Amino acid sequence: MALAGLSAVFLFEMLDNSVLDVALPTIGRQAHASTTALQWVAGVYAVVFGGLMLAFGAVADRFGRRRVMLVGLVLLGVASLATVCVTTPGQLVAVRAVTGVAAAMTTPGSMALAFRLFDEDGLRVRATTLISTVGLAGLAVGPTAGGFVLAVAPWQVLLLVNVPVAALAFLGIRRGIAPDGAAELHRDPVDVAGAVLGTATIVAALLAPTLFVDRGAGAWAPWTVLAAGVAGAVLFVLRERSARHPLLDLRLLAAPLVSTGLAFKAAAGLATAGLGYLVTLRLQLDWGWSSGQAALGMLPQVVVLVAGGAFVRPFVERAGLERAALLSASAVVAGLAVHSLLGGYGYGWVALALVLVASGMRVVGVVAGVNVLRGLPENRTTTGAALVDTASEVSSGAAVAVAGTVLAALFTGSVADAHWSARQTAEFHRATTVAGLALTVLAAALVAWGFARARAPRATPGNG
Repeated sequence: MALAGLSAVFLFEMLDNSVLDVALPTIGRQAHASTTALQWVAGVYAVVFGGLMLAFGAVADRFGRRRVMLVGLVLLGVASLATVCVTTPGQLVAVRAVTGVAAAMTTPGSMALAFRLFDEDGLRVRATTLISTVGLAGLAVGPTAGGFVLAVAPWQVLLLVNVPVAALAFLGIRRGIAPDGAAELHRDPVDVAGAVLGTATIVAALLAPTLFVDRGAGAWAPWTVLAAGVAGAVLFVLRERSARHPLLDLRLLAAPLVSTGLAFKAAAGLATAGLGYLVTLRLQLDWGWSSGQAALGMLPQVVVLVAGGAFVRPFVERAGLERAALLSASAVVAGLAVHSLLGGYGYGWVALALVLVASGMRVVGVVAGVNVLRGLPENRTTTGAALVDTASEVSSGAAVAVAGTVLAALFTGSVADAHWSARQTAEFHRATTVAGLALTVLAAALVAWGFARARAPRATPGNG
């Protein structure tokens, strides 16, 4: 019952955005939404979700993971039902923002509660693998199922799917998981200033990539938001170092398991988002594939993500948690390098890159999270899970920003033009190679740093 509820939480996270992406063209036509409005419909969820995860993770560690998750699931159900009343793009943006708040309350707790259900690392890996497999199955079937639904029903029906998912999750967690014990929580006062600074920093980090891609590196807005994010990060660190009861005890980040897990997770997020962005452009704009053909071209990644769950546990048992994390993170970097250097020579190399990145992400997504929680005190596990998700969100946004900025700098004209000249084709190839190699170097640096941290002396976490 507990695992069914936690799996439903992750299913919502994966299914929600994939279904919405399919509905965006229909929403644009029926709601008379501008390109900017559609961008906010698609992006406001990720910004709110990523920005609030850390704050709600800290709240859950103080007041109860199960309690915060149940409140978040009720909010999710109400927000999804409100979709029926939506008539304007602005109303839909508001609903998506509330949905992002609900996701921030529920998603980090799913890993923390799954970790708490078992005392043995092997069972924790199996539980996390099961939960992620359910979510990735939703990610795989969401676009196809959404397309069929749109053929016979209004687009609002797609977002109503969250209502039964939230109900299933609420029932499973309410009946299957006991309330948090006092020893598993802490009662430090909430660091409001730290929460505000942390949220503002992450929101800026997630907004800046979108602005760089949409407005270009020559515009003032993306640089202003980036500068605000850097300033927020500096102020957040200063606040957390001086606060008596910080939102995030920065000393915990120095624990080898924590810093290694976050580095590997960030590398995976960087490579996955960057590869997805570059492959989509290559297939549809460079090679002229239709959207349907491009969807089939991404099939190797989908197959590995869904079917790879059966191989995670045997691999982890054979290699061990730390070695499995390093090998899987290295596979992600290798896949990105293959596409950067050889992707232009044919689809076979693209497929190999997709398989390498997907297989690495499939393992590191489970193992890195488990390692982070292993390295934290019991009363900080939801904060740790929020850090894992935040690392993935921010690195994914950074990957798109790097790729989009390089493309904008090296490609003459609009990349969306129907017909390219020979010069533009050459510029595109050069841009994708430079962007891919830049992301490969960044991801490799994260993996190398994580490996160095893994070899550092390890202390046993306490409960303070």
